[in-house]
Amino acid sequence: GATPGPLNKVASGGELSRILLALKGAMIQTDPVSSYVFDEVDSGIGGGVAETVGRKLQRVGDARQAICITHLPQVACCAHQHIFIQKEVSNSRTHSTLRYLNFEERVMEVGRMLGGAELTEMTKAHAQELLLNNQPKSTQGLRLVN
Repeated sequence: GATPGPLNKVASGGELSRILLALKGAMIQTDPVSSYVFDEVDSGIGGGVAETVGRKLQRVGDARQAICITHLPQVACCAHQHIFIQKEVSNSRTHSTLRYLNFEERVMEVGRMLGGAELTEMTKAHAQELLLNNQPKSTQGLRLVN
């Protein structure tokens, strides 16, 4: 029942990001842009939809550099690489540190995204399963965490 209007007026930031993801996925062979940044692409979604978005991002990342800021484990587990970003305030200045995570660290971070600060063995196993089931072909063969 809404009145039609310009896309940038009727769509949320997350919806606009997902439209961009769909367009970039469709144009991947001809798009001259080599790097994409997706923020809010996971806004307002979860579960199976988030996994679908993660896999679409993964396919874009197979052909281009795709940077995605996410808080959803279903999206993060599809990444080719996982960068952990931490902000700290010192002397009234904010400093950010970035660090690539190895597979074991990814299990712990996806587990934290799934279950909170305290990781149980079950949460860790779920995180590991998500990561192993959603890895790009280029990173398959990762070893299990004990």
